[in-house]
Amino acid sequence: MSRHLLHSAGVLVALALAGTSAAQANDTAIRFQLDWRFEGPSAPFLMAVERGYFADEGLDVQIDSGSGSAGAINRVASGAYEMGFGDLNALVEFLAENPDAPGIQGVYVVYDGTPAAVFARKDRDIETPADLEGKALAAPAFDTGYRAWGIFAAANDLAADSVEWQNVDPTLRETLLVRGDVDAITGFYFTSLLNLEGRGMGEEDLTILPFSDYGVPLYGNAIIASEAFAEENPEAVEGFLRAFNRALEETLADPDGAIDYVRNRDELIDVEMETRRLKLAIESVIDTEDARANGVGAVDEERLANAIQLVADAYELPSVPTTDQVFNAAFLPPKEQRMIFPEGP
Repeated sequence: MSRHLLHSAGVLVALALAGTSAAQANDTAIRFQLDWRFEGPSAPFLMAVERGYFADEGLDVQIDSGSGSAGAINRVASGAYEMGFGDLNALVEFLAENPDAPGIQGVYVVYDGTPAAVFARKDRDIETPADLEGKALAAPAFDTGYRAWGIFAAANDLAADSVEWQNVDPTLRETLLVRGDVDAITGFYFTSLLNLEGRGMGEEDLTILPFSDYGVPLYGNAIIASEAFAEENPEAVEGFLRAFNRALEETLADPDGAIDYVRNRDELIDVEMETRRLKLAIESVIDTEDARANGVGAVDEERLANAIQLVADAYELPSVPTTDQVFNAAFLPPKEQRMIFPEGP
């Protein structure tokens, strides 16, 4: 190739790279805080990054692992992150207890039901909620099942003080149940079940009572956003939700393939376990009757108002946030784009 052609080719490459850099520089940056480690349920977020779905919306998204829903909410409120993923009930609590803090709102519900569940030993003759009366239960103080126990108890005609609670370290919860030191525990369905199985206690040994199947209408985790950021960058929030919605649809269609994006982020994960965790999350709290009827992401206003009041009462909150404070549907993709569940067999 002549020196002139080489020079021309070099100029073209430089211009292309400069154009790419300029486009990236103009992208809206979003720091996003997950609720927990890079595990199965984080697949659609990581897929949207790696497949360029966020970039297609003009976004430069940084996704970081987390250490709990409360932490994700606090970091968005502090301005360290523009958006995050946290428990809507923890958001209700934050808003009630921090009325002067910068506003944050849920903008897309991912877990249509709370993942909280009771895991009880069958050999303690526990088959129904009524059988928990007089039994010993364990959970960390921050656990949703522990905190919302009063809601579960009331929905199942149990006195809230009819069980004996032990506040335990989260690393000990499942071990105590396996050893028989307690009769039951509460925990997220797709977390505690896998932890128990890893300790040699399978479903055949357990009575599992998911809160959502036993009269508790709480929502679970949602994508949350800083109100200030959303007001200044509404197109960015809308684009983020479109990109996530796109990735969630592909995750629902192929969970086994979606787990690759989690492994790409953390090569040390147990692929088989995290694939199962993702599928359990889908089956238990994402692919619900309400979500299929109304599309993923949205809330039912009456149900949300009821859930907020239940949380306010159970947590003894100083005030009751409004539904508008807790959730803003303005940034959601249209309903027809959120009807993303694959047809059944």
